[in-house]
Amino acid sequence: MAKKTSGRGARDLRVRVKTARGRKLSSTLWLERQLNDPYVQRARKEGLRGRAAYKIQELDDKFRFLVPGARVVDLGCAPGGWCQIAVDRVNALGTKSGKRVGTVLGIDLQDVEPIAGADLHVLDFLDEGADDKVRGWLDGSADVVMSDMAAASSGHKQTDHLRIIALCEAAADFAFDVLAPGGTFVAKVLAGGAEGGLQADLKKRFTKVANVKPGASRADSSEKFVVATGFRRVSDVI
Repeated sequence: MAKKTSGRGARDLRVRVKTARGRKLSSTLWLERQLNDPYVQRARKEGLRGRAAYKIQELDDKFRFLVPGARVVDLGCAPGGWCQIAVDRVNALGTKSGKRVGTVLGIDLQDVEPIAGADLHVLDFLDEGADDKVRGWLDGSADVVMSDMAAASSGHKQTDHLRIIALCEAAADFAFDVLAPGGTFVAKVLAGGAEGGLQADLKKRFTKVANVKPGASRADSSEKFVVATGFRRVSDVI
């Protein structure tokens, strides 16, 4: 019979990082959190580029927008975790017999390491004519526009909130230009979710709008994601 223990002598399995010369305490704490994050560890084992991949996975499990044959645009796609999930689910590699073959287009301001099944481009989606380029690469409209982009942190909560809402609004405007009727828009927001004018615009353009915090988001993070489904063009709204 196994001998019971009080647990007081049990080994602490948490990885602790010593502060190195030249490294700030905040950097040490971030590194320690990364090393002990179960989603980070799982992503390494499964060959995914970061824990963020599980966020889009959870959102798609709930709303089912990454279907075989879908044409997907990932804005600010680096490092590529969302693209990896999309490639598998829309059957971009054509490996799922009998299923339609989809397209995954990732764009970012920087080069992204190649991803099998994804078409990656360096592009600022805010540039004039960016929507035309994307439609050209897709050879048509998109079924999904998704964004995990976040503005660089200023350290001031209210300023950061305004910045990420502005970025989400810009991504939404881009989605309005490239989405096909019935399409889906997914983007990171903060705090209470999409708000004010953004929420109103999305409700006019989509049949359903939800603000969701996936389980893969850290508990201490204020991030949420807006998921808008059933896109309607302006002519259909008026």
